[in-house]
Amino acid sequence: MLLCVFCAGAQGQQTSRTGLGPETNLPLPRFVSLKASQANVRRGPSLSHRIDWVFQRRNMPLQVIAEYGHWRRVIDREGQGGWVHYTMLSGSRTVLINGQATPLRAKPDDTSLENAILEPDVIARLGECEVRWCKLNAGGYRGWAPKSDLWGVADSEIRD
Repeated sequence: MLLCVFCAGAQGQQTSRTGLGPETNLPLPRFVSLKASQANVRRGPSLSHRIDWVFQRRNMPLQVIAEYGHWRRVIDREGQGGWVHYTMLSGSRTVLINGQATPLRAKPDDTSLENAILEPDVIARLGECEVRWCKLNAGGYRGWAPKSDLWGVADSEIRD
């Protein structure tokens, strides 16, 4: 009987991690961006918790995986993270170019004209997304990039 009670509790935790945030009622997990040029990353959700490191890249995409009061637990592309005060985050969406140089194309098609080539780790503003492609704006260039080359957008995400 005790085992069944534990299982029910574990299922409830799983639902809350993939459902809605208890503070914002927004989906968890979700992507956001770093509003500030520097943000302290803490071990826990309060000023009394130790600062483990500092994010130092404005507009960097982050994934919110938990909420507690005015604090959001975030992770970066490498899965590193901690608790950040919500005022350091923005709902404006950005993505990082993953692994290799990525062509920014005029249309969402592999044979379309290249407007630019985005180097790895470039941060781009995220626009609309189709099943396989997303429209980006980076360094004054606009175009489409394969979703598989981006971090900061879910594989199944469609944006208008």
